[in-house]
Parts: sequence; C-alpha cells; structure tokens
Amino acid sequence: MVKQQRITVKVKKKGCHLITNQILEALGPLPETGLVHLFLQHTSAAITINENYDPAVLRDFEAYMERIVPRDVDFLTHTIEGPDDMPSHVKMAITGFEITLPITGHKLGLGQWQGIWLCEYRDLPRDRNIILSVLS
Repeated sequence: MVKQQRITVKVKKKGCHLITNQILEALGPLPETGLVHLFLQHTSAAITINENYDPAVLRDFEAYMERIVPRDVDFLTHTIEGPDDMPSHVKMAITGFEITLPITGHKLGLGQWQGIWLCEYRDLPRDRNIILSVLS
C-alpha cells in the first residue's frame, strides 16, 4: 500500500534548514514497518540527511558548498536567472533530490544525531515542494 502527499516548505533564506519535524508532522502516524520516500521537486535546492544537533554544521555545510561550487567563474553560460542559477544546479546534483528512509516500530529509522535537511541554494527565498510517499 502506498500513501502519498505533497507538502510545501517555506524557505525564508538561503542556507541549510532542518525540516525533520515538518516532515514528521506531515507524515502523521506511520505503519509498523515500511519505507518513506521524500522527493524534492526542484533543481536548485536539495534534500539530504545530516547532523541534527549542532546548528554550526548547517552553517559550515553551506560555507563548504560555496567554496567547492563558487559562482564567480567566467565559464558559466546558464545564467538566465542570475549568477546563483547554475551553481545551484551543481550543488543540488552533489547533494541530492531524494531520500528513502526505513520505518521501524512506527518511527523513521533516523539515527540519534540525524536530521532531514532542505538546502536552499538560491539567493532569494522561495517555496519548495516535497512529495512524501509512505510504502507499507
């Protein structure tokens, strides 16, 4: 059996944002076992799993991505939406657009220090859509 819904995450600023609680709230009660699949419907933001305890990890991750995928390079041609356009696509390709998690004992199988992140790589805030699928 598959249950599916789409949620919108309102991102207020560029950077990485812990969205675990928003995902859990949207999912509601989970079956004893199964899988949860999260699919981000965008190409300039990403969804990933990383540390959920120290907020410095969120900031450091963003700073690291800015260093490995700079925007001030002269060879980019896809700049129709601004200088952050193509670098955002590259960052998404590195970080990812989907996550699959196990459901165990009616809970997501996240480790103690793991959380679900939405990484917004564009300069201006925007709404981001995620399709949540629960397979039981």
